[in-house]
Amino acid sequence: MITAVELGNFLSHSDTTLEFDNGVTVFVGNNGAGKSSIIDAITFALFGQHTRKSNKGLIKRGTNHAFAKVTFNLNGKQYRAERKIDTKGELAAKFSENVNGNWIQIAAGERKQFGESMTSEVEKRIGLDFEKLKIASIVQQGELNAIIKAKPKEFKELLNAIIGIDKLDVAAEAMKIISKDFRENIRENIGYDDTQIEILSKDLEKFYDELKELKPLKKEYLSKKYQYEKESADLRIKFEIEAPKIDKINQLESRRNELSTYAKAAIKEIQHEINEKERKIRECEGCFEHVEPKQKLETELKNVEVEIIDSQKKIQQLTNQKISLIEKQSLATKLQLKDNKCPVCDSIVDKLNPLFQEKHLKEEIATIEKEVNSLEKELESYNAERIEFSEKLQNIREAQAILRAYSIKDQNELKIIQKEIELKKKNTQKIPLTITSGNLMEVADLDSHTKMLFNSISKLEEETKGFDETEFKNLKSSMNNMQTNLSQIDQKLGAISENINKNESQIKIIENVISELRVVRNYSEELNSIQTNVFNRDGPVATSLRSWALNTISIRASEYLTLLNTKIQRILLKEKTRDVIITCFSKKEVLDLESLSGGEQVSIALALRLGMASLLGASNLNLMILDEPTTHLDAERRKALVEVLSQLSNLTNAQNPMQFIIITHESEIFEDSNVEQIYKFESTELESKVTAL
Repeated sequence: MITAVELGNFLSHSDTTLEFDNGVTVFVGNNGAGKSSIIDAITFALFGQHTRKSNKGLIKRGTNHAFAKVTFNLNGKQYRAERKIDTKGELAAKFSENVNGNWIQIAAGERKQFGESMTSEVEKRIGLDFEKLKIASIVQQGELNAIIKAKPKEFKELLNAIIGIDKLDVAAEAMKIISKDFRENIRENIGYDDTQIEILSKDLEKFYDELKELKPLKKEYLSKKYQYEKESADLRIKFEIEAPKIDKINQLESRRNELSTYAKAAIKEIQHEINEKERKIRECEGCFEHVEPKQKLETELKNVEVEIIDSQKKIQQLTNQKISLIEKQSLATKLQLKDNKCPVCDSIVDKLNPLFQEKHLKEEIATIEKEVNSLEKELESYNAERIEFSEKLQNIREAQAILRAYSIKDQNELKIIQKEIELKKKNTQKIPLTITSGNLMEVADLDSHTKMLFNSISKLEEETKGFDETEFKNLKSSMNNMQTNLSQIDQKLGAISENINKNESQIKIIENVISELRVVRNYSEELNSIQTNVFNRDGPVATSLRSWALNTISIRASEYLTLLNTKIQRILLKEKTRDVIITCFSKKEVLDLESLSGGEQVSIALALRLGMASLLGASNLNLMILDEPTTHLDAERRKALVEVLSQLSNLTNAQNPMQFIIITHESEIFEDSNVEQIYKFESTELESKVTAL
């Protein structure tokens, strides 16, 4: 029975402590008030598991750590399970027992690789793991009917855990360990166990068969060995005579390759030199004809630039004069004599000054325009000459740069280079395009190094004259093959002799072992018979226990359905093969679960859970948590549910009654009920607030 639950910064709870007693405890409040968080706190503290997405999601927003602590009684002892989590994801866990008022630590953490696991210790004492407890004792919101949706095999496994058949597994495992230890002791003493008698018998037969084949085979290989040793001695004498020549053959090939490689490189270098000198001649030819008139061109270019500047000045002066005359012309149009009087001073004059006569000004402007046109044509001609002289001068400078780059001073140096090219071409034309062993003499005249290599080749050819490399390779191959054959025969003879000795020894050992293992087998078969008939979870004992449990659950569930006032009169749970089948009966017929209404299915699920709860009354943790159990139930069934829970908490076990925790937002259904404790949950802006009513 759970006696207290403490939450610190856990989900919406900052600091909440709930105390529990026997019977029914109810959590009431609106959705989101933090009621279901208590379930997560209990399962997290006990098993480290919950319904949220991650452990970090358990920490209240705005804080950096959270904890959940559950205190509970089992079999007259008091325990406490506590787990902590911080924002880094680090977990801390501690499981303690109250001994004479002092909390003594039993386990801490989850270092399963070191055999330390708080969860394992909790499961051992409660008798259920998280998954089994969740199905049997914790009914999440909207999942009351999950028990009838579970797969038949899962239902059977749950039933096994509730009625303690898992303990048969422990006993069966112990029997297995006993049998295993017995066989291991036998295996340590004689090297085998009784499961290997047939294998050993076949091995014994195989060893006898091998002996029949090995002994004649040994004589055959001894005869072959003598023959190969004689042939090998003859081949070695021939090999020692021809072997020294092979080194000279290798030297000869190496010298030929060296001469060919060197000659090719030398020819390539000469050809490169010829190409470079020919390129030098191509680029330098024609440069001298550009270099000579450089000074004259520079003078002419300078004179042209002077003429251009002078023409530009004259054009500018005439342009300025034209602008002045145009201004006077505009004034002259306004100054006209009238009755031989001046339009300005009104004095008597014969005629106006020519500078204010319109006709005179037009003539002057036309004359200036003619002179400007003439000067612009001259300027255009000078510009063309400047471009021509600049291009020629640039060619001269480029030619000088080329000659400086190649250090060529005059035409005679180019002629000398041309003669060198012709001489090198003439010398290289004597050398064949493809160098082979047949034309090495022609290559030898290339330089002193090629001559030295050729003489060395000639000497080696004389020393290896008449040597047949193919015959030598065949001789060497024959000798190696013969040696390989001898080595293989020695290996086979050694293996055959070893196998003969091994088989004879193994035959004696196996015959003695088989005799002892027959006695061991009789004893092991007796142990297996006990394990199969007594401790097997599908054996007679387990089947009988399940039959009793299924019958008990069926009877109690049927009683609860009667109290819930449904058309279903009876529920029958029956084991079939490896599954548990649920069958529902009305007064007249068998009912299909799928054909029942949602409320009826919930009633069946609740009846089954209550039937299991009655069975759990004799187990370690007498607890059932129902989260919104009245969903899909009408008013009459809701009232019946409260009455059934109250009766169950009082009647299941007088000394150790069933404990119920009910989570609901329908507080009115408990107004006139016999409920030991009611907690009201309210949601504020900062946290969930819990008040005992």
